[in-house]
Amino acid sequence: MATIKDIAEKAGVSIATVSRVLNYDPGLSVSDETRKKIFEVAEALSYKKRNPRKPSPAKIAMLHWYTEKEELDDLYYMSIRIGIENRCQQQDIQVIKCYQSNLEDLKKEGIQGIIAIGKYSNREVEEIAEISSNIVFVDFSPDEDRYDSVVVDFKRVTEKVLDYFVENGHTEIGYIGGREAFRDRTAEIEDIREVTFSEYMKSAKLWKEEFIYIGSFSVKDGQRWMKKAIQEHGDQLPTAFFAGNDSIAIGCLQALLEANISVPERVAIIGVNDISVSKYVFPPLSTVRVHTELMGETAVDTLMERIDGRKVAKKVFIATELIHRVSGTRLS
Repeated sequence: MATIKDIAEKAGVSIATVSRVLNYDPGLSVSDETRKKIFEVAEALSYKKRNPRKPSPAKIAMLHWYTEKEELDDLYYMSIRIGIENRCQQQDIQVIKCYQSNLEDLKKEGIQGIIAIGKYSNREVEEIAEISSNIVFVDFSPDEDRYDSVVVDFKRVTEKVLDYFVENGHTEIGYIGGREAFRDRTAEIEDIREVTFSEYMKSAKLWKEEFIYIGSFSVKDGQRWMKKAIQEHGDQLPTAFFAGNDSIAIGCLQALLEANISVPERVAIIGVNDISVSKYVFPPLSTVRVHTELMGETAVDTLMERIDGRKVAKKVFIATELIHRVSGTRLS
């Protein structure tokens, strides 16, 4: 595992700056560009070198639904992006980066296919399809009979976490998650983690609506909603929380530590994604590892299959694994 010193040397900043950025220190005054560089270096150093295949000359587009600013609040999509870029570099594939706001510019680029990262409305999907028929969606599957996609089974992810909590004696379990909307604001996107949490807890007769908090997938909202939970429940605060992603979980840790609530002795926390930052926060975050770099690599390989002539749509599920660190351990 890369150390904070390794990240500092490669990013060209001090060890203290790296530590404070990775722990989302609100008192640190540093530019978004520096934060972006540190996060990207941290992600890149986590990847293992893979043997490249024979280069295939191609020109593709990588379409983002997150802005660069939003990437800093939720490193999940940054990690997928870096996985795509690394794979393209290995295969000598030219990548054109694009955001939804300048999608029309792709029509002049002569691309052979598109990797679309994120979630898109029906209208947006059709706009993308007008530019190229070779499309791979990552983290979203708008039409599995028509389009290729690379996704994670977040229903299974949620069940893994809740199985672990219940097996370790937790009966008071809270959820802090986020919701997203399509960029064109045509609809709010249903989050399968939230849905599965509710279904699981109701089936286990452990459901308590007052333990559910929903905001955005950010450190700021994780901290805000955990503070609210502490204020509302006091001594009756749940003994465990499932956070919809690691950014939320990090914010939860900050709020608990500020309130002098011990983690995991009093409250256990488990997040999702295993972003690079998860290893460096205090206490180290238990999480479900989503192999985001593999999602990016698989998206590139899947798109190249399409470009080479495959006609049948393919949906690829990437497996996950529960990573046990300090924050999710229950002491007996």
